[in-house]
Amino acid sequence: MNKISRFYTLSAALLLMLCGSLAIAQDQNTTPVFKQEELEQLLAPVALYPDSLLSQILMASTYPLEVVQADRWVKQNKDLKADALAVALEKENWDPSVKSLVNFPQVLTMMSEKLDWTQKLGDAFLAQQKDVLDTAQKLRKKASDQNNLKTTEEQVVKVEQEKIIIESPSPQVVYVPTYNPTVIYGPWPYPAYPPYYYYPPGYVATSNLISFGIGVAIGAAWGYSWGHCDWHGGDIDIDVNRNFDFNRNIDRGKYAQQYKDRGNWSQADRGKWQHNPANRGGVAYRDQATAQKFNRASTTDAVKSREAFRGRAEQGRQDIARGGVSQQPGSGLSQKTGSGLSQKTGSGASQQLGNRQGTANKPAVTQRPAQRTASPSPTVRSPSAANRGGAFQGMNSGSAARVSSSRGQMSRQAMPAGPVGGSRPSGGMRTGGGGRRR
Repeated sequence: MNKISRFYTLSAALLLMLCGSLAIAQDQNTTPVFKQEELEQLLAPVALYPDSLLSQILMASTYPLEVVQADRWVKQNKDLKADALAVALEKENWDPSVKSLVNFPQVLTMMSEKLDWTQKLGDAFLAQQKDVLDTAQKLRKKASDQNNLKTTEEQVVKVEQEKIIIESPSPQVVYVPTYNPTVIYGPWPYPAYPPYYYYPPGYVATSNLISFGIGVAIGAAWGYSWGHCDWHGGDIDIDVNRNFDFNRNIDRGKYAQQYKDRGNWSQADRGKWQHNPANRGGVAYRDQATAQKFNRASTTDAVKSREAFRGRAEQGRQDIARGGVSQQPGSGLSQKTGSGLSQKTGSGASQQLGNRQGTANKPAVTQRPAQRTASPSPTVRSPSAANRGGAFQGMNSGSAARVSSSRGQMSRQAMPAGPVGGSRPSGGMRTGGGGRRR
């Protein structure tokens, strides 16, 4: 009866543990990576950008390393224009969304200088794509309710099926807005999460709250801007043949095939945007679910890996300090556990050299072995080991060359095996500590 009771008790305990594990896993899968206040904090500086530009920023933010590379490339190639720019840009392996931002040096500089913000925005978009787009709409509505989002010469604002659309008046020119998030959206409701912001050089606040610089004429790079926000679907649609007239140097078939290989495409040239982990470089993903989705390491995995490495390295240093780096038996050097010529306890074969613990000032009386190793293998000992008056002191300091001399070898072979006292000739190994003691 007791056995049956123990069996049921154990079964119940295992069942409870299993249920607890499932509940934790389910909670991890359902808990958002970013809270709503964090999403608004991240989207605040770009939510009022034109839809066409905002979609490129969201996709490109998932490739922060390429954003930095593109920003440097633009600064180094300021003189490239038109077809020369198109040809040079096509040679780069960056994601098309990153290439599309070459037309907007101000945006690339913002994303490169505010790299922590860029990476967080990309992590949020990967983990909660629909939440990110919904948050952009929420912020647009806040600005509209404050009467701070209107149609102007630089932008067209309209509402379609309860979604706020922001477009450029001309498809050939795009204006990038600059504004103060803490003013444009009204009172900020999250003091613990103040909004990110970026003001380009020369920015001057105006009474209109939103400032526009010089319109950016669409150039060769905009030929890569074939993604646009699907506000109702909560994702970004891709149409590789969009903006075809802007750049005829793009191998669109290549990009269409790449998208098709990693996404669910209903047609040969269009479908839903899918992140490409190959363009991510060595940047870790923020959360475990996203990392597993793309078969890469998360930030947590990277931290654990580094900590494990540090632990192994520290253990190795401790082993070396304790003399735990083993040598092969019979090499003329000792192991901590005892092999070869000597053991730390001084027993067994170590009788030939004597136990130096507590007898450093006494002559060593040993039984000479019938055969000795001619050339002990050299090793590197820690300074602390070299200064101790132990049984192995002085074995490595010039002894190898002396022992290997034919004169010393012949002398040793000629000596009878028996008690030996006093000092030895200078050519051999001293058991008294390498010449430091006599």
